[in-house]
Amino acid sequence: MDTPDIIVIGGGSAGAAMAGRLAEGGTRVLLVEAGRSDKTLKSRVPALTSSVVQNPDYDWCYKVEPDPSLGGRADVWPAGKLLGGGSSLNGMMFIRGHKWDYDHWADLGAAGWDYQSVLPYFRRLEDNERGPDAWRGTGGPIGVSEVRARYAITDDWIAAAEAAGIPRSEDLNGKSAEGVDYVQVSQRGGLRCSTARGYLEGRDYDGRLKVELECQVLRILIEEGRACGVVVRQGGEERTWRSTRGVVLSAGSMNTPRLLMLSGIGPAEHLQDMGIPLVRDLPGVGRNLQDHVGTHLVNTVSGTTLNTDAQGLRGALQLLKFAALRTGALTTGIGHAQAFVHGRPGLPAPNLQISFAAFAFDFDEQGRLMLRKDAAVSTLIGLMRPSARGRITLRSADPLAPPVIAHQQLGSEDDIEQIVEGIAIARKIMEAAPMAAQITGEVRPGAALDAPEALREYVKLASIPLYHPVGTAKMGAAEDLMAVVDPDLAVNGVEGLWVADASIFPSLPAGNTNATAIMVGDKGSDHVLKALRANR
Repeated sequence: MDTPDIIVIGGGSAGAAMAGRLAEGGTRVLLVEAGRSDKTLKSRVPALTSSVVQNPDYDWCYKVEPDPSLGGRADVWPAGKLLGGGSSLNGMMFIRGHKWDYDHWADLGAAGWDYQSVLPYFRRLEDNERGPDAWRGTGGPIGVSEVRARYAITDDWIAAAEAAGIPRSEDLNGKSAEGVDYVQVSQRGGLRCSTARGYLEGRDYDGRLKVELECQVLRILIEEGRACGVVVRQGGEERTWRSTRGVVLSAGSMNTPRLLMLSGIGPAEHLQDMGIPLVRDLPGVGRNLQDHVGTHLVNTVSGTTLNTDAQGLRGALQLLKFAALRTGALTTGIGHAQAFVHGRPGLPAPNLQISFAAFAFDFDEQGRLMLRKDAAVSTLIGLMRPSARGRITLRSADPLAPPVIAHQQLGSEDDIEQIVEGIAIARKIMEAAPMAAQITGEVRPGAALDAPEALREYVKLASIPLYHPVGTAKMGAAEDLMAVVDPDLAVNGVEGLWVADASIFPSLPAGNTNATAIMVGDKGSDHVLKALRANR
């Protein structure tokens, strides 16, 4: 390829979608990805997710500053270091969020990102096993499938949730995003369907798309106020690549603000402290960091779960089922059923995600996750709208240094109280028929922990990040001084530069964020194409 029209930085959930759609629209695209190929069984086989997460060959393993709200614990946040980004190593739960979330984006200044405006793009990106309707799409690049690791206890949990007063939803991505339903996963034929597989694999769009792997961008090249290329490091060499029309930054919520600041775009005082020449003072770069937070209820049970299926002859049978039919335990995602509920009255949308999995983990002596040996199930109580807002800053002007990530998962006493209320709901489900007859014990928090104060202390110790960081280059109206991009995803005050990834979310949507990130890349391509056509 000669000099491309557009360079897309980052081939992750949004970046691969952006690059594919731009090339499909007639644009010559160079996609620059710092990670390696996603063509490995460790990524493609769903149950092998744990072999890529926290593996520095495939995961950036960002170290977060000690979090005082979690007793000073310093967590490690994953980020995909391979083509497809988060979609190549996540738990594959495909959920869009609530209608209210996107209407709220519009209220916050993201005009054109209300629910009715984003719905056509969710439908466009899907190839859904449930078939097309007013909310769902087929024929798109991302396979959306039913869970193929089916356990009777999952059916029982859904029935128990209904018995506990949670209404049944026919489709949590459809007409009603409230209630209980089975999880759908981003898979095709029992294998992970990342954006790399969906938008890129086997396609070069008539030569209009070129992908460079293991190529780390050091900074965006900006001349006379316009983005015109990138400075990269590949194979131990530093070089400059130029584009004729501009640059799209899709490096993710941790890396996008870092690259903006390394390129001179960000809070002026911080860039001065780092010794980086200022291109554009945008105080919102790196601010507004948000993440879902939650904790687990773990129960031992009398029935069959994935824990028992993973051992001995049963484990060998699961290998055969996967090889022959692409079903069974090796196709599992991180969840099998879920409910979105109002933990208290008066809320505009559900504040809790209750996710059920027909398996449970423990930790080994090194703190690594390992499947429990006995039959067990886990319920994750996730807080959908936490109050905390964190910040990402530069550690130094060294373009290879990781960012400083400072965030409190539990930002207020009310956050803690909402999770405690969620634990009560999760326990209520376990106490309802037909689940009650199968419960043999409560491992975590433990039945003895039932006093409100004891549960609040438990939440402070046992809560975990849900690895859904967003918001660090937020989209907003022109009068919003903390907005980094406008509703067309153009970086304020810099020509030819757009951002398209989860960093532009003004606020967290309910549920897992990957489907929304893909939508941002897919929809964002139309905004970039519109700008390119207007400026011919």
